[in-house]
Amino acid sequence: MNDILMRERQTAIMQRLSQAGRVIAADLAADFAVSEDTIRRDLRELAARGLCERVYGGALPVAPSSGRLGRREHENSDAKALLGRAIAAEIKPGMSVFLDASSTNIAAARAMADTDVTLITNAPAIAAALDAHAAVSVIMIGGVIHRTIGGAVDAKAVSELSQFHFDLCVLGACGVDIEAGVTCFHYDDALFKRAAAARADRMIAAITADKIATRAPHAVTALTALDGLIVDPALDGETCAALRSAGARLISAGRETAP
Repeated sequence: MNDILMRERQTAIMQRLSQAGRVIAADLAADFAVSEDTIRRDLRELAARGLCERVYGGALPVAPSSGRLGRREHENSDAKALLGRAIAAEIKPGMSVFLDASSTNIAAARAMADTDVTLITNAPAIAAALDAHAAVSVIMIGGVIHRTIGGAVDAKAVSELSQFHFDLCVLGACGVDIEAGVTCFHYDDALFKRAAAARADRMIAAITADKIATRAPHAVTALTALDGLIVDPALDGETCAALRSAGARLISAGRETAP
């Protein structure tokens, strides 16, 4: 009987997490008339099963699964095309730009004007998307291609970053959360992203709505360190307000909003 009650409670917790985007242990304990220790055990078990991400005082949804780059490119393709155009608008003639391995950044490459830009990337798919851009100078970061990430993120790739200085670094992101900031699924990818960001004057990221208020295991950067977080203009006002309160400078895919 206790096991049945526990499963029902955990199912209800997951439903609430899906609806609210976050759960607080103290609130759950009051609602289910159990102790906070009981709720914490529930959250630990759900996290161990990969169903949520534990945070101080509660839990968040896990970031959407990171499949291979080629597959991710076709997920939320309309939203990514919109974000990609907003990224491309940040790229000006004469700039040196790093585009991180990311399906949204592939869309950005396709949306770029054929103008005098030096574009550095660790992703073959991004380089290929710029094949018809005769005025864009494309430089590939070398190393072993991580099949899931779709780019090189190994020690050789990190070492090659030291040869460059970027006017703009456009990070890929697996999850964005007020507390955790920008996160990703792979340890080596997080190290590479941080190294790329350190070589740039400005750093931005673009994020689809399904990745907001989620976190992946490895931290990349705080929201306050970003010079811009590009979001879908349809993102709800409450979420936008929470991100701004955390110090994020939001750039709507269409217009910029003040912090």
